[in-house]
Amino acid sequence: MDELLIEYLPILIFLGIAIAIAGICIGASYVVATQRPDVEKTSAYECGFDPFDDARRQFDVRFYLVAILFIIFDLEVAFLFPWAVSLGDVGVYGFWSMMVFLGVLTIGFIYEWRKGALEWE
Repeated sequence: MDELLIEYLPILIFLGIAIAIAGICIGASYVVATQRPDVEKTSAYECGFDPFDDARRQFDVRFYLVAILFIIFDLEVAFLFPWAVSLGDVGVYGFWSMMVFLGVLTIGFIYEWRKGALEWE
């Protein structure tokens, strides 16, 4: 059992060094930098102007739809890279499985396009 735990010792050492360096950097920022908070720095919005309205107002559903579409197509690319690397190993079944996956995504993209989800007013 001790031999198994010894194998994790470099990971624990690395984790300890990383935590120590992070703590030193955060502590050094308080020591070196001058701390002068003012109203503009401590405000909820640091974009240069006061907020127009309450932050709890409703958002348009298109924001969420675009975010979901981005995540879907981002994951598609994340699946395409390993598939392309291992294409020789997965064979014909792996090829056609990915074609079905890409076909379903393409049909969904065309559906969203036709419904006008990608149009911004």
